[in-house]
Amino acid sequence: MDITPLSISGAWHVESRQFADNRGTFLEAFHQPTFKEATGRSLSVAQVNTSVSAAGTIRGIHFADVPPSQAKYVFCTKGAILDVVIDIRTGSPTFGQYDTVLLDDVERNAIFISEGLGHAFISLEDGSVATYLCSTPYSPTREHGINPLCKTIGIEWPTTDRGGNPITPILSDKDRDAPGLLAAQEQGLLPTLALAEGFVAGQK
Repeated sequence: MDITPLSISGAWHVESRQFADNRGTFLEAFHQPTFKEATGRSLSVAQVNTSVSAAGTIRGIHFADVPPSQAKYVFCTKGAILDVVIDIRTGSPTFGQYDTVLLDDVERNAIFISEGLGHAFISLEDGSVATYLCSTPYSPTREHGINPLCKTIGIEWPTTDRGGNPITPILSDKDRDAPGLLAAQEQGLLPTLALAEGFVAGQK
């Protein structure tokens, strides 16, 4: 696999190497030594989540308190999703900016998102299956959200599915009612860059 950094520090695009023959296809979805060499840290998996989403479903923007927050290694085993990492760390030079990676069942790539960053995705096909390797268990009292339609961030969500058909955003009530980026900052919900990077440094 080839692992390259995204424009948001602390996030990486993982490109798989697939081996196909008359039996089908094989690939390494995760390889700790390669991961550590590329990112400078290891990933301890405490929980594995799977979501199945209708086309147009937006999940996020989600993040957790630092420490320990929650790092995520995400890939799509069926269908397609546009995965989004958002820099919500106050004091960061890319605060409020985002980057995207297409994850699907063709290229079978992945994205890694470090602690302290925001995460969201939109499903581009009915029944898209996303799997997340998480560094810490889910903790509802430490979880927060930012409205994925926040105009300050301005994510350009796709308006068509993988087949070119129009899609309408589908949000949970919790995500729809979440504050915008600046409101979350005013409420003291966001991590600082120094706090997030200091915690991540301890994961090596």
